[in-house]
Amino acid sequence: MKKPRLIITNILVFVITGLIAFVGVPYWAMTQGFDTTEIVTTLVLFYATGMSITAGYHRLWSHKTYDAHPVVKVVLAIGGAMALQNSILHWSSDHRVHHRHVDEDDKDPYSAGKGLWFSHIGWMLREYQSHRYDDYSNCKDLQKDKVVMWQHNHYLPIVLIANFGLTGFLGWLNGDIFSMILLAGVFRLVAVHHVTFFINSLAHYWGSQPYTDTNSARDNGILAFFTFGEGYHNFHHIFEYDYRNGIRWYQFDPTKWLIKGLSFVGLTKNLRTCPEERIEKARAAMQLKRASQKVSKLPNAEEVMQTLQKEYDVLLQKMTDYYTTKKRIMNLRKKHLMRSMERLELDLKYKELKHSLVLQKEKWLKVSQLEVQFA
Repeated sequence: MKKPRLIITNILVFVITGLIAFVGVPYWAMTQGFDTTEIVTTLVLFYATGMSITAGYHRLWSHKTYDAHPVVKVVLAIGGAMALQNSILHWSSDHRVHHRHVDEDDKDPYSAGKGLWFSHIGWMLREYQSHRYDDYSNCKDLQKDKVVMWQHNHYLPIVLIANFGLTGFLGWLNGDIFSMILLAGVFRLVAVHHVTFFINSLAHYWGSQPYTDTNSARDNGILAFFTFGEGYHNFHHIFEYDYRNGIRWYQFDPTKWLIKGLSFVGLTKNLRTCPEERIEKARAAMQLKRASQKVSKLPNAEEVMQTLQKEYDVLLQKMTDYYTTKKRIMNLRKKHLMRSMERLELDLKYKELKHSLVLQKEKWLKVSQLEVQFA
């Protein structure tokens, strides 16, 4: 089968910037050196442009997980252009196709099924998608966004001015234009390229699947550290409209912290989250599925399976009772309809249900991991 035509422009960009980053920058560091200002500027721009992709291109525009003030949109659009990953409109269109057809080799633009190299960078080196390059029918909402279309229609000038104009100006202020462009411009660009490309490649190969195994996406705390919080990819692929990727307080997700932080000053709003009950039930379903696979190999599989199913059903019921009561309390408080006696009764019931659910979760964990004696 004849391979699609090579995209020479993309190849040249990756080869030239890669050589500068991996050969030119180390040579310059050894012979001339970089000062503290250049290093700090590089780190700041690395996070600013990388998170323009994760907070902007990805969570704001591709998935509509929150709303942002026009000023935030403009900053994220410029930062995203500095990351040189095509316009918001094109990136979001590809990403929505990816989610709709994840792991379908003939439809997913960067399907992990075609290999690590392909999902990381190979999909951008040939015209695999030439038939739909200008088809943005899945982004009609974004075509109504003035910031999106401004960036799309003026993408190249924004890229050049933001990458080389800004870093050149900062270098001029610091007394060395070339060093600043070399490190904060090109090296930073290549670094952002590959850590964000990890989300399409490594995040579909390396890690755990606590919420679903119907696709290749994985959760990986190490990858989250390098991808601005996007490493919790298994969660994202089942709950894609949640503005968070790392849902636990201890999970590294600076993109989530940025979005939440901006909401405190009114620059972001309508932050969407998936109901906790759905998340907990998805996790429990995966635990049951994995336990069932282990049990099927045991001599007393039928008896053990009955116990598993019984404890799983009890867990689901306790979850339903707990979250139903919690929701009722929150609704009554919002409407200021809670009388003192009713509040006391509901609070008492809520505490009892919460305690009961905690105990059942502990029991279920032991049962699902086959750590108890089965009759």
